[in-house]
Amino acid sequence: MKGDFFSNYEKFIIVPLEEQNAKQEFTPSDYPSHYILTLSLYDALIENWNEAAKFEIDIKAGLEKVLEEFNRKHGDHYHLQVLELDTDKPYFVLAFSSKMKIESEEADSRIAYVLEILLSNHLYVGQSWYRLIGDKGRIKRQLFSYSFKEYYVMESAGV
Repeated sequence: MKGDFFSNYEKFIIVPLEEQNAKQEFTPSDYPSHYILTLSLYDALIENWNEAAKFEIDIKAGLEKVLEEFNRKHGDHYHLQVLELDTDKPYFVLAFSSKMKIESEEADSRIAYVLEILLSNHLYVGQSWYRLIGDKGRIKRQLFSYSFKEYYVMESAGV
């Protein structure tokens, strides 16, 4: 075989979808539903995020890594971003946006699915956050207690 057989390989490069999503910038108008989520640890062994250092866990770096991965994988449907993470507090706040309109009667189940199935496991196992919760949380395999409220921007009348 000649050494130049693959000389035109550039014509065949297709960037994987995950890589394409990683470079997409968040555009709020692409998402008809937005929610503000407040999350705290279920059965917490710490009183604030600073105490996670005792368990050799970097909360900010871990959360950033998991959300980046989440947005890369699920960017065609959802977007999550940190709005508040004060290490002196026992909770953090996320913005959750969905490209599918979420009706109020389905909000509970949709948000539960995203948090408990798509997000929590990556923090629980991947970032070792299971060390931050007690036996009750580990047995239930529940990482978070959370609340949410729909977010919308009021359009100003008249320009």
